[in-house]
Amino acid sequence: MKRSILALILLLSLVTTGHSQNSQVLYFMNLPQATILNPAFQPAGRIYIGLPGISDISVRLDNNFLNLSDFFINGVISDSTLSFLEKGPWVNNFLDGLGKNNSLEPQVGVKLLGFAFTVKDNLRFSLDITERAEVNMVFPGDFFRLGFSGNSDFIGKTLDFSSLRTDMMVYHETGLGASANITEKLRIGGRLKILSGVASAYLNNNHFTLTVNEDNTHTAVADFSMNISAPVFFTTDSDGSVHGAEFNNARFNDAWNVISYLKEMANPGLGIDLGAEYRFSDKLVVSAAVNDLGFIRWKRDLSQLTVNSTFQFNGQTMQDVYDESVEFGEMMNWAIDSLQNVLRLEDLPQKYTTYLPAKLTAAFSYTPVRYFTAGLLSQTRFEGPQVHQSVTLSGNFHFGNVFSTTLAYTAANRRYDNIGFGMAVRGGPSQFFVVVDNICLKFTSYTSDEGRIMIPAKINTVNVRLGFNLLFGYRERVKALPPM
Repeated sequence: MKRSILALILLLSLVTTGHSQNSQVLYFMNLPQATILNPAFQPAGRIYIGLPGISDISVRLDNNFLNLSDFFINGVISDSTLSFLEKGPWVNNFLDGLGKNNSLEPQVGVKLLGFAFTVKDNLRFSLDITERAEVNMVFPGDFFRLGFSGNSDFIGKTLDFSSLRTDMMVYHETGLGASANITEKLRIGGRLKILSGVASAYLNNNHFTLTVNEDNTHTAVADFSMNISAPVFFTTDSDGSVHGAEFNNARFNDAWNVISYLKEMANPGLGIDLGAEYRFSDKLVVSAAVNDLGFIRWKRDLSQLTVNSTFQFNGQTMQDVYDESVEFGEMMNWAIDSLQNVLRLEDLPQKYTTYLPAKLTAAFSYTPVRYFTAGLLSQTRFEGPQVHQSVTLSGNFHFGNVFSTTLAYTAANRRYDNIGFGMAVRGGPSQFFVVVDNICLKFTSYTSDEGRIMIPAKINTVNVRLGFNLLFGYRERVKALPPM
């Protein structure tokens, strides 16, 4: 049990893993990938070719409440040093850092094909095919406060967990984009995105409250459903309660069946990006974009698990584990059994729709000399009822067609120590780039079975992007102004 927990923690903490992967650093770089953030941009290079699998790889983790140091004590990574299984000062430190709602958003994107070309220095067309995997999870702060600090502070109170959210999906995205100059100063652009869902799990939480009773038991009142589109089937007991789930391996006994499943447009969707760029002068530019206005309609391999009832938990918390009155595994089994007893599998699962998290971006850049541009970027992301805001200030150096670099500072996710870096190097038609939105400036030494390792001490927002482009007709503009 402990080793399974350890593996899960390391995966969540160390994997730097969307809806479109948004990089504040990328926005101000003169790269073909910058058009993902604003389709009005026309980067240098009349023809761009992105080779399959290597032209654009992005991994991202947005998380505003967890650090690896929250999990392990005494600088040792093992299944015997899990901090949340031991009573100590870390509990108060963790709880003090919680907000009303706390999010965890790992995301991965791999571009399978990229192509763009410019006609008469004015009109640009693009095609991108990308595979995406994304997770958005939201946890109410009181969910953890009750679980770790115990019942005493909550007796007689009713806690609202209706903001608890899970939205996981894997999907294909094909983007068809175009941008054009409307006037000498104004350029607009757009991208139509054809989406095809592969798999999804979506929690539709209409109502979920938990009352802590005088006898320390918990009374839950819940109305929620877990909608699933995936090749899995559930088993039920004689009373109708869900007993377990299994993957349908028989459908994927050869490579052709896997390919057929992945390419089928069984879960269709559409999305759109819009952008604009206005140049007041050779030095001053403003731009704005709206991204990911779209949806996916899930129809294939549907399952629906529902809870619509009032039920009881025995009220055990981590305080009981610390007092050694119950083991962690036993406590979890009791909680799962209580939920499993009221969980029902619907005979006729309903089709459902999930929406891309819309993003609104506004930016300003100033170029005092031809090789340097200062940029200011504001980005607002809407994840269901949650709103995430970030602000970035950057300095961007560009030395002809060969080398460019960016240094940026971002305030986001309740942290104000996010330093980002970007670099692009070109030789002939080949261009390599790497972008990191959060550089860790402080590391902590941990001991594991593999020896001593250095791990970021405080880092909760990671966005790494790298790739290899082929550019033809690459030249500086007459005014030497890179697009924002």
